[in-house]
Amino acid sequence: MKAELTIDGETYGFDSAEPIDISIPLQFNGPQPNAYGVAPATSEACVAGDLIGDTRRGGSCNFEQYTFIPHCNGTHTECVGHITHERISVQDCLRVMFVPAILITVEPRPASERRDAYLPEMGSDLVITRQDIQNSFRRFGTLRDAALVVRTVPNPDSKLAHQYRDDIAPYFTREAMEHIVEIGVRHLLVDTPSVDRLFDGGKLSNHRIFWKVDQGSFELSEIARRDCTITELVYVPNEVTDGRYLLNLQIAPFVADASPSRPILFRITEN
Repeated sequence: MKAELTIDGETYGFDSAEPIDISIPLQFNGPQPNAYGVAPATSEACVAGDLIGDTRRGGSCNFEQYTFIPHCNGTHTECVGHITHERISVQDCLRVMFVPAILITVEPRPASERRDAYLPEMGSDLVITRQDIQNSFRRFGTLRDAALVVRTVPNPDSKLAHQYRDDIAPYFTREAMEHIVEIGVRHLLVDTPSVDRLFDGGKLSNHRIFWKVDQGSFELSEIARRDCTITELVYVPNEVTDGRYLLNLQIAPFVADASPSRPILFRITEN
């Protein structure tokens, strides 16, 4: 169905019948992505007295208990509460339903080949730099108070169930994250398990840069970006082209710093 939406005075045309789902479906007890080697997401039928939550075992209906870790078991959206003592809920931080977005594709390269790598011990780590963001972004103009979706290549569908543990996934340099904040990105979506190095000694430097929390601090300042979110472990199919979209970022109503999420892109059409 053809529709129009006006955001900050600009009208966007899109077809609501043609959504592009860039979340990774979470298959409980099945193939699924995993970060840090945590326990996989599981489900099991509930048993309460004579009630069995499995029709295959004689129950009248199916009702199961699900066990998972949003930060590690699949596509999730997180807020500044991820790194603060104050317990802040992602549902309080994500107040917009539709956001203008730009999808870009970058090819991370070894830090040793880059000039703006920020840790000497990076070595052969694959990093995304400020120049990568600028080069990919340049074609699409400005992006103020909106979303940026970053797809990394190569982009095999094995990402749908990749185990991120011993290998270090690509991540952003500090300069790249500073640039992302400078150009006004409020919602950042990535196909990696973290915007930081997976094992960085607990610094989470890029998370702090994005949310404007002082390095090493767990406290909010007056300039903290409370209404900004990071979504990790998305998957953008190869046939989806770089460019401008509308983003519908759906989350579960969890009172928590992170929630499983379902980001949906819509191609912008001519009015």
